[in-house]
Formats: sequence, C-alpha cells, structure tokens
Amino acid sequence: MSTTLANAVDAEIIIKKSRFIGYVIPVNNRAQALGLVAEFKQQHPEARHVCWALLAGGESGMSDDGEPSGTAARPMMQVLQHKHLDGVLAVVIRYFGGIKLGAGGLTRAYTDAIARPLLAAEYIETVPMDQLQVALPFAEENKVRHYLQQHSIGINCSDFTNTEVILSLTLPRHLRESTLNQLHQLCRGQTRLLESDN
Repeated sequence: MSTTLANAVDAEIIIKKSRFIGYVIPVNNRAQALGLVAEFKQQHPEARHVCWALLAGGESGMSDDGEPSGTAARPMMQVLQHKHLDGVLAVVIRYFGGIKLGAGGLTRAYTDAIARPLLAAEYIETVPMDQLQVALPFAEENKVRHYLQQHSIGINCSDFTNTEVILSLTLPRHLRESTLNQLHQLCRGQTRLLESDN
C-alpha cells in the first residue's frame, strides 16, 4: 500500500528575505504534473525558480530549475519518500530576496518548504488494483457472479464465446491469488486466466 493526499496543501516561508511557496498536490501522472508546473511558472513570472519533484510510480522526476544541483528538488523528493507518498507533485516557487543562502541553507529551505504544508495534509491509503480476465464455462457463471458480488469484486464486462464466458475483473492486488484459487475451485478446475496488465 502507498499513500497519497486527499487534496492539495500549501505553505509559505520566508528565509533571509527569500520567499519560498511550497505546494504538494495529488496527481495522476507525469503529464498532469508538468502541466501544473507550467501553470505555476505562468502565475509567478517574477519568481527566480520553480523547482519540483514528482513521485508517481514509473513516471517520477524532478527539476532544480537553476538552483545549484541537489539543493532543491532532491531534498523535496526525500520529504515525499520519507512520507511514503505516491501520486504527488511537490512544487516550490522561490522569490529571491537578495541574500545567498549557500548549499546547506538552500537544502534546509527547500526541505522545510515541502515539510511545512504536509503538516496540514490529509493522507489517503491507496490500494494497488489488478485487472484480469477469467474464462469459465457458461454453467458456472451465476455461481461465480454471486461469489464476486459477495466479495465486492467488480466485473467490468463479460464476453461470450461459443463455449465459455469471459469476465473482466478489477480487484485489489492482495486478493488476486486467493480469488483466482476460489474461482478455480467453484468451477471444478475449469477456469483459465487469459491476460493481465501486470
């Protein structure tokens, strides 16, 4: 299980006259995240830097946006990882105040700019889901549908061939093996797993 946010949170800190505005936002994918970063850049044309870190499974990424390498996006990413978050974008908008902070000062500032809004965040546990297709004899369909309904497993669609019915299911990953075993027993060994996106 991983965790995401119920909604976006933000906070602002001022360090040696520099303004750091931190946002942490739930997102579905990298394309959505990059769209949000572009919007922030448009909304804050006077900002010196718009740094970001994205944790979204295989689509994760980050940018220091001109800050010294490793002083902005990496500490932001570490805050997200420490909270075991996924599907979240962290953005920090920096208005430079004229006083240089040094590498250590920048790292602390960017860490704090993301840690601060997360203090007010509402977290949601996310359950990884699997999609799969199971073929079974017509005669067993009602029995299987009843079992799936009892266990709150969703049937996306059903297709009929000359000899069997194919059910497309969505279910929590941790229930995958036990559900397949149960269906196999219900159908006296006459089920076939057709495909899976995992």
